Amino acid sequence: MSRVAVVTIAHGRHEHLAAQHRSLARGTVRPDHYVAVAMDDPAIVEEQVAGLTREVVALGRGPERALPLAAARNVGVRTAIDAGADVVVLLDVDCLAGAGLVASYADVVAARPERIWSGPVTYLPPRRPGGYPQDPAELAGWDDPHPARPNPAPGELLESDDADLFWSLSFGVHPRTWERLGGFCEDYVGYGGEDTDLGRTAIARGIGLGWVGGARAYHQHHPVSSPPVEHLDDILRNGRLFHERWGEWPMTGWLEEFERRGLVRRQDGHWTRETPPGPTATSSTASTRRTKETTP
Repeated sequence: MSRVAVVTIAHGRHEHLAAQHRSLARGTVRPDHYVAVAMDDPAIVEEQVAGLTREVVALGRGPERALPLAAARNVGVRTAIDAGADVVVLLDVDCLAGAGLVASYADVVAARPERIWSGPVTYLPPRRPGGYPQDPAELAGWDDPHPARPNPAPGELLESDDADLFWSLSFGVHPRTWERLGGFCEDYVGYGGEDTDLGRTAIARGIGLGWVGGARAYHQHHPVSSPPVEHLDDILRNGRLFHERWGEWPMTGWLEEFERRGLVRRQDGHWTRETPPGPTATSSTASTRRTKETTP
């Protein structure tokens, strides 16, 4: 039997983290190890739910005072591997695990360790009175995966080496493949770009990507801005880094919308800020769908 670890990273989102913990504890296969990397958040503490203990690893902010999302994921995976994991699942803090998520990742990573495997993610509507279903099996009734990503049926596998479709909301990996990959590039701090960079790095190093229909997750609703103007500086900084590494800018849909709003401008193939740094007016929407370039 494979020893399976689930890793999540969090800053705030305490109710979402608690709900994820419950979903993992009640799945058809419970993870052997559950690691939460708390980014500048001492309120996240070790806890046990239905026999599943959440280990907490604390991490401070990055040099830009932005949250170190890439570094936090690397720390969580390293913690899991050092503890003996044979399969590591990374799950966004907002995601509830479907009943078969852990079991499906365990099976496919053990059988096909040469690829990084992702599962379909459904964006849930706002919570109704009483909240989302407590039993992971009941989440299947809400199933409606993001239309911009592959959606194999439960029991099906799909090999897809389109690096631009990779995201870190939900994926599973073998430790040997992770070591070959080298993890997320920690030069990315704050929001945006590190997911697509990881997908590009995987393909460049001969590591395949794939989608596993049984590993379904359900993203708990929270308001988002469209485009995410509160992350404008992170997106510009990380986009510039991505361009240096890969020769093109990511997140162009957002950048073009920023341009339409007069917040950025294109010059000589690069994007720069049109407005001075500082608080930026946001347009918050209770969206349950995200564009292809969206990161969690």
